[in-house]
Amino acid sequence: METWLVRLDFPAHLFDVPVINQLIRRYDVTFNIQSAHIDRNGGQVEIYLTGSPQVLQAAIDWLDGRGITTHTLTKQKT
Repeated sequence: METWLVRLDFPAHLFDVPVINQLIRRYDVTFNIQSAHIDRNGGQVEIYLTGSPQVLQAAIDWLDGRGITTHTLTKQKT
């Protein structure tokens, strides 16, 4: 298991989409939001994601495919 701190940059068109909810239903990850600033113009979320490295990478790839820019800030074995 690993925990990754990831910054998510949301575009405005995803303001009303429950992306994190979809993410945890689709992938076996847990999350902890560290900070967030989102409004109708878009925004950023810093979130800890915990899971296997393969599942975390698949989750990041899925987010990227949805149009969310991801930045993995740290990776830590748990």
